[in-house]
Amino acid sequence: MHHREVTFVISGPSGVGKGTICDRLIREMDGVALSVSCATRAPRRLKDGSMETDGVHYHFITPERFEAMIDEGDFYEYACVHSGYYGTSRSFVERQKEAGNDVILEIDMQGALQVKATDPSAVLIFILPPSYEELRRRLVGRQSETPEQVEKRLSDGLGQLAFAYVYDYIVVNDDLDEAVAAVADIIRVSRRRTVNNKKTLDDIKRSFLEVK
Repeated sequence: MHHREVTFVISGPSGVGKGTICDRLIREMDGVALSVSCATRAPRRLKDGSMETDGVHYHFITPERFEAMIDEGDFYEYACVHSGYYGTSRSFVERQKEAGNDVILEIDMQGALQVKATDPSAVLIFILPPSYEELRRRLVGRQSETPEQVEKRLSDGLGQLAFAYVYDYIVVNDDLDEAVAAVADIIRVSRRRTVNNKKTLDDIKRSFLEVK
């Protein structure tokens, strides 16, 4: 049974493990692709010393091209952050779906609400830390931010939790394996929703009518 391809949005506070969960899902599940966002900023250096790669970390485009894509309606969602644009290209997502993949968007809460407004069948999944103390431990353990930046991320995280109530599902990332399994279960169940299998239902119904 082939389902209509689904858009999944994964959000959560910084340090909660969204990226790790998404990476595991892409490696371990068939028919799932990760959306690559567009950005107008320049590529940055990674922790290993290499530079971000166009088409892998982001699609790096000019502000002029980004604004043209806005005019063309080619964004599921976009935002201006620190004088730069970030957004999810609708045409990129559709190409992935045409290839038979469900698509995961790892984006923030404002972007998730934009996606839901234009695609009501999109499934929103919010990743939660088990506690404030655990999120602080993870942020400090990354050793990539100053104490002031850690406090800012924790403060932002509290505000982000208010958005979790409008998501379709929540997953607590206490144990990584269990969190990955929980999100995978959500993907599998969503693939079985009637709204994503109308063609199959129509085909089977037609086979009954043809007998009569």
